[in-house]
Amino acid sequence: MGKCIVVEGRADKLRILPILAEDVTILCTNGTISEVNLIDLLVEYEQDEITTMFDADKNGEKLRKLMNRAYPEATQLIIPHEYVEVEKTPTKILRDMLLQAKFIVNEG
Repeated sequence: MGKCIVVEGRADKLRILPILAEDVTILCTNGTISEVNLIDLLVEYEQDEITTMFDADKNGEKLRKLMNRAYPEATQLIIPHEYVEVEKTPTKILRDMLLQAKFIVNEG
């Protein structure tokens, strides 16, 4: 069983990737996505530990609700509201969030 992180966009993926010190699949929803498309995106990762990291905005909230319906077992990491977006969140905060979610991260 592997690990999979779902983010909104490529910039989020590129922000998280250098923090991780283990092999993790990072998938992008590319913004708004339907439940059918979300299931299609995640179908081959359903046996993995799925974690989400969406922005603290309206789109992120919609995606969290969608994930709760489609994959209630997924762990949802919520960006602190003062940073709003994954790509604007300081590396230390992202590292701490990933550590708390039991990911292996690079020392920083």
